[in-house]
Amino acid sequence: MDLQLQGKRALVTGSSSGIGAGIAKMLADEGVSVVVHGRNEERLARVAAEIAERGATVASAIGDLATDEGAEAVATVALEAFGGIDILVNNAGGASEEEKKSWFDVDVSEWVATYQKNVIAAGRLIHRLAPPMRERGWGRIIQIGSAAGTIPTSAQPDYGPSKAAMINMSLGLSKALSSTGVTVNTVTPGMIMTAGLMDFLLVFAAKRGWGDDTARAAEYILKGTGQTVNRIGQVEDIAFAVAYLASPRASFVNGVNMHLDGGGTSNIY
Repeated sequence: MDLQLQGKRALVTGSSSGIGAGIAKMLADEGVSVVVHGRNEERLARVAAEIAERGATVASAIGDLATDEGAEAVATVALEAFGGIDILVNNAGGASEEEKKSWFDVDVSEWVATYQKNVIAAGRLIHRLAPPMRERGWGRIIQIGSAAGTIPTSAQPDYGPSKAAMINMSLGLSKALSSTGVTVNTVTPGMIMTAGLMDFLLVFAAKRGWGDDTARAAEYILKGTGQTVNRIGQVEDIAFAVAYLASPRASFVNGVNMHLDGGGTSNIY
């Protein structure tokens, strides 16, 4: 199916690796001119080169979206690269970098830092890039959430609420942009096979005396997730969904939170 994305222009934040890189590559394969973003110049250059080798048009923007200056620099580069941005994918973010993740071990300052990385970073770019979309009468804003935003745990008290806030802001923004041709949606991944998850599986297996048997670790963890699909998600699973939501084909989809978690969410939504 032709997603009718040829000639569109996108900024995918946090696209120097993992899910973001997968999204950027899939959009590029669909004919989108893509601005990739990250904070590590070497990794960003590698992803940009891979996209260029596919015959796509790509530009790079380096900056820390957790600061006003960094976000402004990224937005400026993105707008100047192709003369505008039609699709904004807010994928960049993260949690507290402190080793202790319990409610009473994460300092309040870490909460602030996490909200800056997730909620405020997304808000900065929305403020800069959404008004021109509204003026043109077409645009797509897609937020990448997390299962932690809808299924709270006793760990990472800063991260889960920040992702819940992004889900909330997506719905609110979709109403603020009502009847403008700009849609706003959230994609909420479950367990996805990224380098970070692979590292976790290696540690999990080693602690249980399983050596480097990540397949055994994954099988064990899957049994406890409640998933109804018996596999770990792949980056492409997320990228396919984002490409659809970014396309004109998805013009009737607005304000939704699309769970991509292998059926791991047990409630009605």
